[in-house]
Amino acid sequence: MRRYHYCLAVLLACGAVHAQVPASVPAIGHAFAAQADVRRGWHFYDDPAMHEPQKEVVPPAQVAPPKPKPAAPQPPPEVKALRELQVQLEQLKAVAVMNPTVANVRRYMELESKVVRNASLFADLSQKVAWANPDLDPTTQGRPVNAQALEVFEQVQMQERSSALANIGTDHILMFFFRGDCPYCHAFGPVLRAFSTKYRIQVLPVSLDGGKVPGFADARTDNGSAATLNVKQVPALFLAQPISGKIMPVGIGVLSERQLVERIDALRPRAVETVETPFGKTLSSR
Repeated sequence: MRRYHYCLAVLLACGAVHAQVPASVPAIGHAFAAQADVRRGWHFYDDPAMHEPQKEVVPPAQVAPPKPKPAAPQPPPEVKALRELQVQLEQLKAVAVMNPTVANVRRYMELESKVVRNASLFADLSQKVAWANPDLDPTTQGRPVNAQALEVFEQVQMQERSSALANIGTDHILMFFFRGDCPYCHAFGPVLRAFSTKYRIQVLPVSLDGGKVPGFADARTDNGSAATLNVKQVPALFLAQPISGKIMPVGIGVLSERQLVERIDALRPRAVETVETPFGKTLSSR
């Protein structure tokens, strides 16, 4: 009887245990889930929650396609033919030079002869066109090439320059630096004297050593103006305008009348720089 009561108590205890097991299962499940999260570490990646708002995807702005470039104008067929002919001629020449056989040299010379004939025809025709159109004739532009025409051209130029220098003596003078022991100064003296008389332009002679040159008895002794104007060789000639105090070098050495006319006429319209001189005037220098 006592054994029966003991078995019954054991069975009742087991039933109570089974009745409590379902209540503890969720807690045990959470514990195992936490341990699983620790074991998977940083290798695990969770997808975003389905309820999170999706970002709006903005389509890229459409770029207008570049405009097609206009097609380059095609050269005339003659240009293409000339280029091909030049290439062919160079190739035949290279072959003939590197392999100088009779056949290779003949092929090159035949093509070269054709090119020369065309060039000669072009030259003859262009000359005829120039004869009919003086504005396209280079022999009528600028300085002539014919000896007789060149002589006339120089005479006309000389007359025009002489006319331009007719009144130069009204506001300009020539400064003539020389030495009494300089043979070139003595040779240049008569030319300068004749030029001064012809164009009625006064000459101011300046002697660097106190010497004299025939025709310029009223020469002054240099007082430093030669150094101011950087006169290192004689004879030296300068064109001066006393009113403005400007001065321009004409040349060094013996000059002819033609050279004097050309240089003085060319110097008149030019602007010059100025420097202070011992004369109390403002003289130009270069």
